[in-house]
Amino acid sequence: MRQAPATTARVTATAPSPGLADVWAHPLLRCILQGQSVRQRLDQRHPWVLDTAVVLAVALLSLPDLLSSSRHGPFGDPTEHSHWPVPVRVAFTAALVVPLWWRRRTPAVTYGVISAVLLAQWSLGVWQQTGMAALVALYSLALHGSLRVLAWGAALTAAELVLAVGLLAPVKHPLLGLFFLMGTTTAAIAIGLTLRIRRLYLAALEDRATRLEIEQDQRVRLTTAAERTRITREMHDIIGHNLSVMVSVADGAAALATNRGETTADALRILADTGRQAMSELRRVLGVLREDQDDERLLGPQPRVHDLDPLLTRVRAAGLPVTYRTTGDLDALGSGVQLTVYRIVQEALTNSLKHAGPGATADVTVNRDSATVHVKVTDSGTAAAGARSGDAGHGLVGIRERAAMYGGTVSVGSPAAGHGWVVDVVLHVPAGDHQP
Repeated sequence: MRQAPATTARVTATAPSPGLADVWAHPLLRCILQGQSVRQRLDQRHPWVLDTAVVLAVALLSLPDLLSSSRHGPFGDPTEHSHWPVPVRVAFTAALVVPLWWRRRTPAVTYGVISAVLLAQWSLGVWQQTGMAALVALYSLALHGSLRVLAWGAALTAAELVLAVGLLAPVKHPLLGLFFLMGTTTAAIAIGLTLRIRRLYLAALEDRATRLEIEQDQRVRLTTAAERTRITREMHDIIGHNLSVMVSVADGAAALATNRGETTADALRILADTGRQAMSELRRVLGVLREDQDDERLLGPQPRVHDLDPLLTRVRAAGLPVTYRTTGDLDALGSGVQLTVYRIVQEALTNSLKHAGPGATADVTVNRDSATVHVKVTDSGTAAAGARSGDAGHGLVGIRERAAMYGGTVSVGSPAAGHGWVVDVVLHVPAGDHQP
């Protein structure tokens, strides 16, 4: 019931997470988060920019192997490149670097091409810095590719590394080399899987938030429909009663005019027939609402303002002390307005009984002036606003719908003191809406 509607005057702001606030307060972490946000927006708009940057970065790391004819390979083994022409080394580098441009669109194919080129390169006894392209390919496969293909790729990479270090391109320190290569391979796969799990987690949170928002909106719509149906039933009783009185008075006046020989008898009969036709149409249109609740036989009359005294007596007996003050001639209000005032007070006090807590008190004030009726219900409960604002129930929706019938305004929230709860409703009552 305490869900804030569109007409709520007070809005409770949710405090930011302390942990996130601490992160943003740190200059370095704030720069990292801001940089990540900028990169994500740029990647969404122009995905080719990041792919090209990765290709260029790996290509630049291969320049020492292309420019120098004598380089020391990894793990202390001297590897001479002089007997391999520069075009061959450039071809190997291009075959390792260029496939990275498609690493996110076709990660399995990219890894397969790079793995095959590396195997051919190691078969010739050549080690190049461009071999790190395999790490990028494995990372992309773990992040974007199939997990089954990733498992086969990890096993194939381990087998290739053992074969390369032990047979194809022996190194001076094989155990150290194998440990380093296996470690970097595992790290690339682990980073890719970590980011993949993070993306799935964030996607699940977004989907859950979307579904909760949809469910909340559906609950509000269903509750609004139920309250409108309930209000319609009650107004059906009031309007039907008034029409019945009008038809009876018109019939009596027509009979009296006929006995006296007055010319108004025909007009009164037309008035009575029109009233009966209106009652028939009203039953036909709104009768389906009665069929939905055949088990609810409302044999008593609809409550009015004077029925607030028994209501407050029951609330006091339930343990909530209530004070009640009125000003103005409330008994002269129309039946619909009196029913609306009664329901507003009833729903507000019901909510206070649920949420105010022990030791709380309530105050009900109903003021009537020439054009408005002001209903205010307050309690001194100590429960926080967040604890009171659960799912939107029938209470607040019903108050809002009833107030809307009379062009009213609804204000719900905590008072300025910060404790308790206030339901403040102003109804605009037409001058002619009064008891006959």
